[in-house]
Amino acid sequence: MRVSVIGAGLGGLALAQGLHSAGIEAEVYERDPGITARFQGYRLVLDPTGFQAVRACLPTRWHPLLDEITMDASAEQLVLDPQLNEIGRLGAGRTGIVVDRQVLRHLLLTGLTVHTDAALTGYDVLSDGKVRAQFAHRDPVSADLLVGADGVASAVRGVLSPQTAPTDTGVRFVIGRTPLTDEFTGLSKAYGSKIAGDGVSLLLGAMRFRTPPKRAAERLAPDVTLPDIGDYVRWAMILPPDGSLGGATAQDAVLSRTEGWHPQLRALVEQADPDNSTLLSIRVVEPRERWAPGPVTLLGDAVHATSPTGGNGANTALRDADVLRRCLVGAVERRQDLIGAVGDYERQMFEYGGEAVRRSLAALPAFVPDAQLPERA
Repeated sequence: MRVSVIGAGLGGLALAQGLHSAGIEAEVYERDPGITARFQGYRLVLDPTGFQAVRACLPTRWHPLLDEITMDASAEQLVLDPQLNEIGRLGAGRTGIVVDRQVLRHLLLTGLTVHTDAALTGYDVLSDGKVRAQFAHRDPVSADLLVGADGVASAVRGVLSPQTAPTDTGVRFVIGRTPLTDEFTGLSKAYGSKIAGDGVSLLLGAMRFRTPPKRAAERLAPDVTLPDIGDYVRWAMILPPDGSLGGATAQDAVLSRTEGWHPQLRALVEQADPDNSTLLSIRVVEPRERWAPGPVTLLGDAVHATSPTGGNGANTALRDADVLRRCLVGAVERRQDLIGAVGDYERQMFEYGGEAVRRSLAALPAFVPDAQLPERA
């Protein structure tokens, strides 16, 4: 069996790792001109399902390294005012495993064949049941299965399921990261909480490594090279619906909305890395109509993009990777039909993927009361 994975995000890479470990040929095609062409890393909280999924996709020899570069998450999820006084609670404290996306992505990249500058332009299902992917800047590639793991703007989904389209919630948020120094120890109770201001919310999350990733890899897995980064605070400000930066930088946009806020909060934004601060939109994709069975399927944000307020986007993509991996490995081992194995995956994915989108949207009004939610089907 040969599998072509379109997109080098966490879900696509986890799938390729899992298939590679099982002896199934899998190559990844990424539209970016290079693996590090753009910054792709902030802290993520993996729930038990997401963490076990990525663990199952990785070779067992890397499990000690995975454990070393993650940390337990436990936050009270308070609501604080701009002076850091407690004024409410978001709900039960969230637990899980915290990992840096950039670090995890580099671990997942190790040992894989990844073709960059490979923007998919379309595909054809051939008479022998195989699928041929076409690219803008490289020759076509044939495989037994094509997996679209290419994000919200998925080119694969555009052909496979054009009726499944992203919905823009109108909500925008600014996100960035700042080195975690002793200066910010006083912000500890704000990590994992929401700071509620006048029409905006600021969310903070600490990323602390048991051992710096680069050093951990050198000691535990010399065949792996991880980024040389240290502890940091991830901050994100959710803007009112249809908010924009108005030509300002991401940092200036946050600072202009936090006049009079606690000085440590403002210092946190002022000292952020400007190259890792940006404005993002919240778009969702909800799986609804099943497409015809065949040698093409979707994974992750390509089929069920969630609002980040649900905290389940990466978890669901990693779950996809593990479920699809198990279905394909089972088909090979038991000599079962490939299309049947893909169908088994899709039936499961549509159920939990759709629920993940709905839960994420249900959580959005707690952060943006005036958000315009997509109409229910």
